[in-house]
Amino acid sequence: MKKLFLVFLMAFALLAVSCFAKGKITKGDSMASYKSVSMAEGLELMKKDKDFILLDVRTLEEYDSGHIPGALQLTNETFTKEDAEKILKNKNQNIYVYCRSGRRSKNSSQKLIDFGYTSVIEIGGIMSYSGKLEY
Repeated sequence: MKKLFLVFLMAFALLAVSCFAKGKITKGDSMASYKSVSMAEGLELMKKDKDFILLDVRTLEEYDSGHIPGALQLTNETFTKEDAEKILKNKNQNIYVYCRSGRRSKNSSQKLIDFGYTSVIEIGGIMSYSGKLEY
C-alpha cells in the first residue's frame, strides 16, 4: 500500500511539474518587457526623444477631462491589437504609456509588448504630472 501511495505521489508531482512548465511555455520564448520609470523620468526622456508617441490608456471620458498635451488615447480595458496598430504604426518607435495612477499603464504596456511593440516605456499616472493639460 505504501509503494502504491509513493507511486501515486510521484506521478502527481511529475504531472504538476509538466503543467507548470507548459504554463511558462505558452507565453513564448521572448523575454521582451517594457521599461518602467517615474513620470518625472519619463518627461525628461521625452524631452530628449525626437520621435515618440505618448499614449494615455484611461477611458475616453477621463482623457477628455484633461490629458498630457500630444497624447493619443486607447482605453486599457478594451483596446485590441488592431486598435493599437491603427494609431501606433511603427512597432519600434518609443511609446510612453500613462494612465491615472499607474496600474492600467503597466497592464497596457505589457499588452503592447505582447502585440509586438519593442520600445514601450511605462511612466505611471497623470496624478504625478504637474504640467499643463490639454482638453
